[in-house]
Amino acid sequence: MKIIEPSFEIMYMPNAKTILLVLESAARVCYKSEDKIKPESANKIIRGLIKSGHESVIEHMGVTVKFTCDRGISHELVRHRIASFSQESTRYANYSKEKFGNEITVIRPIFWPAGHMLYTLWRQTCALAETSYLTLLKRGAKVQEARSVLPNSLKTEIVVTANLREWRHILKLRCSKAAHPQIRQLCLPLLDGLHSLLPVLFEQLYEIHKESILKLANTGLL
Repeated sequence: MKIIEPSFEIMYMPNAKTILLVLESAARVCYKSEDKIKPESANKIIRGLIKSGHESVIEHMGVTVKFTCDRGISHELVRHRIASFSQESTRYANYSKEKFGNEITVIRPIFWPAGHMLYTLWRQTCALAETSYLTLLKRGAKVQEARSVLPNSLKTEIVVTANLREWRHILKLRCSKAAHPQIRQLCLPLLDGLHSLLPVLFEQLYEIHKESILKLANTGLL
């Protein structure tokens, strides 16, 4: 059994200049002020749109992100409606095969340090699930049947594409201190990354969660 950390990768995003130009151009169609587009005019109008709540304009551009997380956290991601999802399937991924190392991979929980008795119990439980899964396959169970014993901590990969308004909504909910620690572990760094690429679109959220982002970066804990 392999234990890994969760992670994310921004798979596709147009460059910032293109995003800002498209969003500004779309916004100015509403007011027929296309003649006012200048090299530095996008930030002002986009900032104004967000402040006024006129966020439908920022739906014109999107971002695709691949998350590596546990199955439980992936279930939180797919609750968001205005998005497209492609996820690793336990019906077809046979973890007893060589391409998977003949083992399952699980995500380390952020809330229990290695050596803690709860971490030890978690690790033992996942190992038992792996043994049961591999045994079922050896005895003739189909992959889609044997998956019934796999743990919530099982690693999965899920690709999420959403428009920028929806990403702002996702991050608002999933970076909150009320959110699950493991989804915050993914979404706080994602917010940090998107803010560095598109500050005008994510500056408000970043300021709200800046302290948590820095704490996670410095200590690895929430």
